[in-house]
Amino acid sequence: MVQLQTGTPSPSAPPSGTNHSASKQPGQAVLSALNQPPNQKGVQVTERALRRIRIAMAKEGVSAEQGGLRLGITGGGCSGLSYNIRFDTQPRERDRVYEFASEQAGNDAFVPVKVFVDPKSFIYLHGMVLDYEETLMRQGFNFINPNSSKSCGCGSSFSA
Repeated sequence: MVQLQTGTPSPSAPPSGTNHSASKQPGQAVLSALNQPPNQKGVQVTERALRRIRIAMAKEGVSAEQGGLRLGITGGGCSGLSYNIRFDTQPRERDRVYEFASEQAGNDAFVPVKVFVDPKSFIYLHGMVLDYEETLMRQGFNFINPNSSKSCGCGSSFSA
């Protein structure tokens, strides 16, 4: 099971459109999609998130060649919008599909991990970075979203 934690916009979030940019946190390389033009705002993931997505996909039996991680937004939650994260076996017709591969991973680095974003969710997710955090206090994915104007106390919803 994939757990979700959300983050609020961070002034130290790296600019989009860079291949491997270093953020303020040590050891956190941000990856842009392989199929994304350098000047386009899209979705980015960190090395940690990419490793965790690969582990979870293998555990859930989702093929990296066809399936991927679906990121989305639904109405609801204390702040108005909630993040959704789940696996899907294939993209839908109008999805934006981002492919991520890591130079620092092992042999599985050459099989890109796909991230699917539907058109309505893209409005709120463009420019965001998906990170993964594992500490003594919590573990899960963090959405570092510059489009979020405020988030609730539980961190699973936001408003734009």
